[in-house]
Amino acid sequence: MCVENTPPPSGRLTRRGVLAGAAALAGTSAVLAGTASAAAASSGASASSGAGHGAPGRGGDLVVEGGRLLDPLTGEVTEDAVVVIAGGVVRAAGPRGRLGTRVPSGVPVLRAHGQWILPGLVDAHIHLNTAAEARDAVLKGATSARSGSTNFYQDIAVRELARQAPEQAPRLRAAGVFVTPDLGDTILADPDLAPLARLRDGVRSPEALRRVVEVNLARGADTIKTRVNERAGLPEQDPLVQVYDREQLSAIVAAARRGGKGVLCHSYSEKGCHDAVTAGIRSLEHGAFVGERTLREMRRRGTYFTPTLTAIAGLAESSDPVLAERGRTYLPVLKQAVLAAHELGVPLAAGTDSSGGTVDPIGREVELMRAAGLPALDAIRTATTGAAKLLGFDSTVGRLARGFAGDVLVVDGDPLADVGVLSRPARVVRAGFTVPTA
Repeated sequence: MCVENTPPPSGRLTRRGVLAGAAALAGTSAVLAGTASAAAASSGASASSGAGHGAPGRGGDLVVEGGRLLDPLTGEVTEDAVVVIAGGVVRAAGPRGRLGTRVPSGVPVLRAHGQWILPGLVDAHIHLNTAAEARDAVLKGATSARSGSTNFYQDIAVRELARQAPEQAPRLRAAGVFVTPDLGDTILADPDLAPLARLRDGVRSPEALRRVVEVNLARGADTIKTRVNERAGLPEQDPLVQVYDREQLSAIVAAARRGGKGVLCHSYSEKGCHDAVTAGIRSLEHGAFVGERTLREMRRRGTYFTPTLTAIAGLAESSDPVLAERGRTYLPVLKQAVLAAHELGVPLAAGTDSSGGTVDPIGREVELMRAAGLPALDAIRTATTGAAKLLGFDSTVGRLARGFAGDVLVVDGDPLADVGVLSRPARVVRAGFTVPTA
C-alpha cells in the first residue's frame, strides 16, 4: 500500500533539540557535544572499508526526517521518524517524539514525509570496472557491495574511491582477479602472474592456483572469486561442465584461508555446487541446480547462497537464442532452489551480477527473491542485514541505528507491500551525503 503524501509538522528545527534527543534515544546521559563535525572526527572512518593510502574522506552531516523508518533486523516500522547523521555515521534514529523537533543549525535536512526510509542496500555480487559504474550502483541503491572480480584490479581502486569520496562509490569488498583456468588478458594485471602464461593446461595445478590467490592477497583483495562450472552467459560454453574438482577448489580455499579470506564460487551443476561447498567456500554464486543434499550441507556449514536471479532473468531477454532458452529454463529452477534454501534456513544474500557497463538496481534482485516465494521482509533482509553479515559489515551496514553507516534509501511506497519500490529509490544517501541524480 502506497503512503499518502502528508504535510510536514509545524515547528522550527534547531540544534539543541535533536542533540539532546539523540542522546536520550541512544540510552546514554552524554549529550552529543560540540558540532556535528567534532562528533564525526573520532569515528567517521567506521563506515569505510578496506585498507587505503590516505585518510578516508569525511562523511557528511544530514538529518532525514518525517518518513516511516523500517528496521530490517526487527521488522519494526517507526512513524514520523528522524535519522541524525554526523560525519557519515548515524548518531540517532527513532520517532520524532523521542528525538525532539529540532535539528542542528546549518545541517542539511532531507524531508521524507509520506515516504519510507530504509538503510542503503547491499549488492553481494557485482562487477565494477569504472568510476561511472560505481556511481551508478550507488544511484540505484547499492551503498555497499562485494565485487565478483575485475580483470585488472579495478575493484581495488573502487574500494579506495569509496573511502576517499564515499558519495561516488559503494563501500566495497574487493575480489581482485578471477581464479579461473584461462586468465586471458588478466595475465597482464600483475607481473607476478606472468610465469603462469607458459602453463599448457592453464591455472589448474595446486601451485598455479595458490599463485593467483597469493597475488590477489598481496594486492589487497578482501575475498577470492573462483568457479567450479563454465559460464552461463557465453553461448559456446555449457554451464553444467565442471572446470575445477573438489581437490582444486580445496587448494584455493586453503590458500585464501591462510590469508584470512573467504571464497565465493561461481557454480551451476549440483555436483559442482556440492564439491564447492564441501571444499569450504564462503558463498555459492548462481547455483541454479543446487540440490537438497547440498543445501543441507550449506545450512550446516553456514555457507551463503547468492543466486543472482537478476542475471539469470536477464539471459531470458537475450537476443541470442541459446542464452534466451537457457535463461527461460534456468530461472524457474533457480527460484525453486532459492525458496528451498530459505525454508531450510540457508543464509541468502542478494547480488545482481551486474557487469559489462550495465548496472542493475539491487532492488530488482529483492523483487525476484520475493517472486521466488520469500516473505517481503525476508526478501529485504537478503539485501540488508543478510548480505551485510556475509560481507562482514553487519555491525555498520544493513540498519539505521546508532553507530551504523549513514547510508539511506528513501522510497515512495511501502516496501513491505511492494518490494518493487526498492528498484526506484526517490533519494539515496551515502555516508551522510545526498547523492545527486544528475
